[in-house]
Amino acid sequence: MRHRAGRSAAAGLTVLVLLAAGCTQGADKPTSDFKEADGRAAAQRWVTEQFTPSTLSKEQQLAEMDWFIKAAAPYRGMQINVVSETITTHEYESQQLAKAFAEITGIRIKHDLIQEGDVVEKLQTQIQGDQNIYDAYVNDSDLIGTHSRGDYVVPLSDYMAGEGKNVTSPTLDLDDFIGISFTTGPDKKIYQLPDQQFANLYWFRYDWFTDPEIKKQFKAAYGYDLGVPVNWAAYEDIAEFFTTKVNGDGTIDGKKVYGHMDYGRKDPSLGWRFTDAWLSMAGNGDPGIPNGLPVDDWGIRVENCRPVGSSVTRGGDTNGPAAVYALTKYVDWLKKYAPREAAGMNFSEAGPVPAQGAVAQQIFWYTSFTADMTKEGLPVVNGDGTPKWRIAPSPHGAYWKDGNKLGYQDAGSWTLLKNTPQDRRAAAWLYAQFVTSKTVSLKKSITGLTFIRESDIKSDYFADNAEKYGGLIEFYGSPARVQWTPTGTNVPDYPKLAQLWWQNVATAVTGETTPQQSMDNLAKQQDDILARLERLSRERQGYGGQCAPKLNQERPAQYWFDQPGAPAPKLADERGKPETVDYDKLIATWKQGN
Repeated sequence: MRHRAGRSAAAGLTVLVLLAAGCTQGADKPTSDFKEADGRAAAQRWVTEQFTPSTLSKEQQLAEMDWFIKAAAPYRGMQINVVSETITTHEYESQQLAKAFAEITGIRIKHDLIQEGDVVEKLQTQIQGDQNIYDAYVNDSDLIGTHSRGDYVVPLSDYMAGEGKNVTSPTLDLDDFIGISFTTGPDKKIYQLPDQQFANLYWFRYDWFTDPEIKKQFKAAYGYDLGVPVNWAAYEDIAEFFTTKVNGDGTIDGKKVYGHMDYGRKDPSLGWRFTDAWLSMAGNGDPGIPNGLPVDDWGIRVENCRPVGSSVTRGGDTNGPAAVYALTKYVDWLKKYAPREAAGMNFSEAGPVPAQGAVAQQIFWYTSFTADMTKEGLPVVNGDGTPKWRIAPSPHGAYWKDGNKLGYQDAGSWTLLKNTPQDRRAAAWLYAQFVTSKTVSLKKSITGLTFIRESDIKSDYFADNAEKYGGLIEFYGSPARVQWTPTGTNVPDYPKLAQLWWQNVATAVTGETTPQQSMDNLAKQQDDILARLERLSRERQGYGGQCAPKLNQERPAQYWFDQPGAPAPKLADERGKPETVDYDKLIATWKQGN
């Protein structure tokens, strides 16, 4: 399960990146009695007993491990310290892969697991204090706009071609990583290496949606077929149907059911309920993959990579009609169609609720819950272990346009800092490549279901076992996948800007402000931070370079509504015609590559 609490509470990185981040000297090289023969024996054992199945043959795995054994020679006897957040994938790395790496290479690894907000705080402390706390961080790619504007992260493109050339695996195969565009800056350099990914999709009870009697009732009530909703109008109808109309009273088998699940407590997790692409699902911003340009799904406009504003009066879309519509629908559905207690829950509390068996669908569901949703004995799992539920693409709102992103994908990625001593950085880079290598990545994908490699998704193992995962494998193998992306490069200081969101969304949930007032407040606060960053870039030359913020002068909103693209003016009809698709037909088109 995702432990993201605390991310938005972390202070901004901006001031820290203004500080010099010179390299410090590493400790004297330790001695080690490790022999290459020991490493080869360990590799043979791990490949045979643990790293199976793999997309590589056993011979290819051993050859890849042999490269690691040789490349590690200068660093044997060292202990390297790395950190990541606490999810199943990283637990596997910490408990199994760190041990394997030590036995195969002679480099000991201390892989700490802490909450995501704490990861960011440690990162900031290392930058600010110019002290080496960790030798590498698994840090969300959502910070790509922050990292690429600072001078404290080692761009991996530069590192692999220069200082780190001798410790960069010839079998790394960057083209096989499905999220490499997420970790690429405006300068086209790769700053981070994806280690785990998961998406935010639509979840529904396939058994109920295919029940002939329930389908008949829905068709009679709404005049179209019950199926996977393509748009928010259909999602809303389905939510209403299951909450109030199914079997005449919103019950199935005599038990109360709900057509929607969400959470609404004033809590940092409420922020990334929105920053994780809710506005883009509504149709905010401009088309563009991995993120809209010039206006992204946070409503921030950039011109030549410079953030120039969030408010509609500056050409942004944070408080435009699409954003207000997104917040309005969120609040309405939470109050009308979710269990009453949902409004008082945070992310962690709300996550397990669909598995309890009373929820028909959820528009905003993280695939990191897949393993928890397939446990034997759950009300949502069949006797043979297959799920009663499925996942599908999220429906989009009335403002959405072809070419817009359609959802969020988390990408926890390896990040190297300039103030880590060179020898420690090199050893840590070896470990980062080891835990993402083809030798181990398929087994890691089976364990955590957080895919990073195309070759793993297309492996025989997942082809043969797809039915266990409720559509997850089909989604990742489909062309639709590219429309799910993390926060992009328009966001110049993720920690500082992200913490504004939950505070403003919360007042709309409680009714203290209208959705329009909430988004107006958020847009102004984001512009205030952009203005502060602009002043810093002038006062302390170097921050952000040519991509530092520079706010547009304000103009009447109508000026921007009259321009092409975002922000779009308010639609006369914000509902549109509801549309659904048959799930099995959808899967068939995916398998054909459409």
